[in-house]
Order: sequence, then C-alpha cells, then structure tokens
Amino acid sequence: MMTTAIMSLDKECNNANVVNVKQQLTLLFQASLGVLVDDPEIQPEIKVCDQDYGDYQCNNAMGLWHRVKAKIPTDFKTSHSFGQALMNNLPASQLIESCSVTGPGFVNIVLSQQWIAKSIQKMLRDGIGSWAPTLSVKRAVVDFSSPNIAKEMHVGHLRSTIIGDTLARMLEFSNVEVLRRNHVGDWGTQFGMLIEYLFDTFPDLEDANDQAIGDLETFYKASKKRFDSDSSFKERAQQAVVRLQGGEEKYRKAWKQICDVSRKGYEQVYERLGICLEEKGESFYNPYIPMVLDLLNEKGLVEENEGARVIFIEGKKLPLIVTKRDGGFNYASSDLTALWYRLNEEKAEWVIYVTDKAQRDHFDMIFSAATRAGWLPAEDNKYPKADHVAFGLVLGEDGKRFRTRSTEVVRLVDLLDKAKAGYKDKLVERGKDTGRTNEELEQIAEAVGYGAVKYADLKNNRLTDYTFSYEQMLDDKGDNAVYLLYAYARISSIIKKSGREIEELEKDGSLELTQDAERVLGLHLIRFPEVVEEACSKLLPSLLCKYIYGLSEASTRFYDDCPVIGSAAETSRLLLCKATEIVMKQCFHLLGITPVTKM
Repeated sequence: MMTTAIMSLDKECNNANVVNVKQQLTLLFQASLGVLVDDPEIQPEIKVCDQDYGDYQCNNAMGLWHRVKAKIPTDFKTSHSFGQALMNNLPASQLIESCSVTGPGFVNIVLSQQWIAKSIQKMLRDGIGSWAPTLSVKRAVVDFSSPNIAKEMHVGHLRSTIIGDTLARMLEFSNVEVLRRNHVGDWGTQFGMLIEYLFDTFPDLEDANDQAIGDLETFYKASKKRFDSDSSFKERAQQAVVRLQGGEEKYRKAWKQICDVSRKGYEQVYERLGICLEEKGESFYNPYIPMVLDLLNEKGLVEENEGARVIFIEGKKLPLIVTKRDGGFNYASSDLTALWYRLNEEKAEWVIYVTDKAQRDHFDMIFSAATRAGWLPAEDNKYPKADHVAFGLVLGEDGKRFRTRSTEVVRLVDLLDKAKAGYKDKLVERGKDTGRTNEELEQIAEAVGYGAVKYADLKNNRLTDYTFSYEQMLDDKGDNAVYLLYAYARISSIIKKSGREIEELEKDGSLELTQDAERVLGLHLIRFPEVVEEACSKLLPSLLCKYIYGLSEASTRFYDDCPVIGSAAETSRLLLCKATEIVMKQCFHLLGITPVTKM
C-alpha cells in the first residue's frame, strides 16, 4: 500500500514543472529503497542508459544489494532479484512508460513519450528559464582571466577567460548571483621597474599618453632589460616600489597611468569576446592585508621561519610565506586576503578560481590555511567552499606550448583576427559571399571565428592540454562550432520557411513524438537541465559541449528522416524545431558563442 509520503512524491514527479529527469528518477528509486530497507544513507545511482535497454538506468543494484542483504529478509537471493524488487516497488509515475531488469540487477527505464512531449511544450510556453537548474548556492565569486598589467593578453590567458566566462554564465542561468572578478596583477615589485623607466623616458609625465608609451609589451621588455643590466637603475626601481606602496603622489600617478594604458588593451579583447568582468586587482586587497594577517596570527597560524612569516600546511614540505624577510607582502598574502574579503565582505558561498594547473599546489595551501582559520568548513560537501578550476596548456601542432615562429607567445588579438579571417576566406572560396555586404560577411566571420576558438577550447576536458588547430576548428564537419552553427541555422531556416506563426502553434498546437528520430531528439532536449546542473556542480564546461554536439547530431537525423513543411505532422514538427532552436541558442549563450541564422 502506497504511503502518504510516496503519494506526495508521485504527485511531485508527475508535475511537468520538475524537469530534471535524473533528479525525478532518483526520488522514485529512493522511495522504492525506503520500502525495502530503512537506511537513508543508501542511495541509488541514476545514469543515462548507454545501451538499447532503455533511456535511463539505476546501475548500482548489485552494490546496493551487497550493502543491504544483511538488513533485509533473505527473499532476495541475488542482486538480480533485488533489482526486480526495486522495480516492483517504484511508485506509479507518468514519467515512466516501462521498466526492465537485466544482468546483475540493472533497472532500465523507458520514459513516457507523452511526458517528454508535454514537458517540451510546457517549456515552449514558459520559456527556457523554466528549465534552469536549482543549485544550493545563491551567490558565487568566479575569479578568472587575471592578466598582468603592462603585459599583453596572450594565448595563455585564453583558457582562463573562456572557461571562467562559461562557468559564470552557467551559474547565472541557474539563478546564482555571480560576482565576476578580474584579479589583475596591478601591484608588486615589477611596478618599481616600470615607473622608473617611465620617469626616464618621459621626464614630464603629461607626455606619457597611450600613443607615447605605445606597445606596453615592448615597454615592459625594455624596462626589464634595463633593470637586469643597470645596477643603479635597479636600486632606484627597488626604492620606487617602497615609495609607491608608501603612497607618494608622483609614484601613484605614474602607476595609475601604466594601469590605465594596459587596461584599455585588455578591455578591447573582452569586448571582442563578449566578456563581462569587474576588476578588483591585487591593489584593491592590499590595504586589508595587515588586518587579515593579524586575524591569522591571533589564531596561532603564523610563525617565524628564517626571517619570514609563514603558515605551515600539513603534508607540504615548504610553508606558505605570508610576509617576506624584508616585511613585504606577496601572492599568498594577497590571495588569502582576497579569499577572506570574498567570504566575509561579499558574502560569497562559493569562490571559484580559474587558473592553470601549475597553480594547483598554491591554491591547495591557500584553502588549507583558510580551513585552519575557520573561514571554510572542513567537510567538502558544506558551504561556503572554494574550488580551484585548473586547466592544461594550449599546444601547437608540434606538441609544444603554442608560440609564434619567433618563439614568442601568441597575442590573443592576433589569434582572434586569424580565426575570423580564416572563416571569411572560406566563405569567399565557397562563393558564400555573393549577395552579402562586406559588413554582413564581417559579422558572420566574427561570430563563427570567435565561436570556433571558444568551442575548440571548451569541448576538451579542461584538465588536459589541447592542440590548437585553425584548420580543425573551422571545418564544417565533426565536433566543432562551425558544424553546430550550421545545425542551428538549418533548424532556424525550417521555421522561417514555414511561414507559420510559432506563437500561435505553441498555444493551440500539439507536439507528438511518433517517429524514432522525433523521440530521440525530444529525449535529448529534456536532458538539458540535468546536463547544465552537472556541468555547474563539476565545473566542467566540456559536458555542455558534449551535450550540444549530441543535440546537433539528433537534429540532423531528425532533419534527414522527418520532413517538416507540408507534412501531415507539420505543426508538431515545427514545435519540435522551435524547442531545438531555443535549447541550442541557450547552449550557445552559455558557451559565449553568438549564433547566426544564415551561414
């Protein structure tokens, strides 16, 4: 007999507002487990079925059986029989059409075709926001990009900027307030060198404008060369750092000029990439460092070690230096202070740092110190929490770090320009430029070229290195942005050519998934909420890329197998096209890619 709790659960799962299929199936299997054994710690594992037995699968019946067989009657002689019991005790639900048990107890679930169709139609009426995941946090800080002042953004900044932006977009879609932070390197010993070189080059600071300073990268290299070869200049540069940090007006003014020139450069890159960030660099946190170090000292964490002030971290050979021998602060003191500020002043529940994997050890030590200080809980599954989103290198086709022929790092603006120009050349080669203005060609080439660069990075597991290839990323076949954008343009074209008012169809039309290709596409569509939730929780944008590639393949199969315009099922198929267009467009938005309806 079904309990009141299970009847309530059934009502919840039958509600089309609850779209996350994995979440709903987990609730149903939890209810079934509750009938068999009284142990809330035992949880079912639901995954997408990768064989032809069903759409989803409870795949840990054998493991569950080994855990519970001592707690339940011996009726279940095998894990297969336990799987049968799991299936038989599932609450009735409109979500499930049928179930079966295979092998050592795998419970395979076929979803109701009608439920899939109704869920898609409800999204069409309520908007894609109704499919947004619900996460456990309300406010998060995402720290990404973080170029150094006076150095141009290069391909090494590409991954941090693109990955960080996508993580922020996915969290924002999930109704999390995201504080997008650009922790630029605008404070430190290199500024003494830059300021003194600026004084030598421009005795009258009023002459030190953007045009006069010119290429900041060249300016930086020239000052570094002087610093390394001229001992008197080096001494003046070291004194300049003290004067800057002491607040002398002349030095503060020079520092601000250098920062302003550099800032204009990287803001142009952000504008081209459609990236929004709020700058809070190292200099912002500098005034808070003494207070934060006092807090750490009061807790007994800071110790003297060879003239420096350090925090020893369990399991690490070297300590975390928070005050150098000369009394100066460093990256550790700045990062600890930034973390304290984000947790205590900005009230973030989740702080996410997007940097290369070489900094993993540094952030492990920062988080360990923060945990010892009581800023972060010791338990991994509790909030507030901090995570380091590490990523690998961008490699050239020679398998080495991606550089120019002169072994210089590749400037990010040059990379973007080449991708854009490459796709524009393809349009001209294929005769796609006819009938289009140069402005239209530029817009299409920019959207596709920049999108290709982003997707080529994001589709890889961020922890691995990847090889940068213009030829592969601009190909119109395979797992790349050009193929995805073609699929989107094709679906949009069908809707446009129909001449039908989709809004009217959404009100009065009915969606039915009678053909195999229709059902495959519909099933893929309703998996969108759970994919976004998993990509957020695991901080893996590659999961979303895998999803949209699968969606594009499903839409291509639908396009090939199911005529739309003029067919008896035109209304239903147009609704399916519209739902596909909406979900694909949202995926592109989350990936920071601008879709085009004509390629």
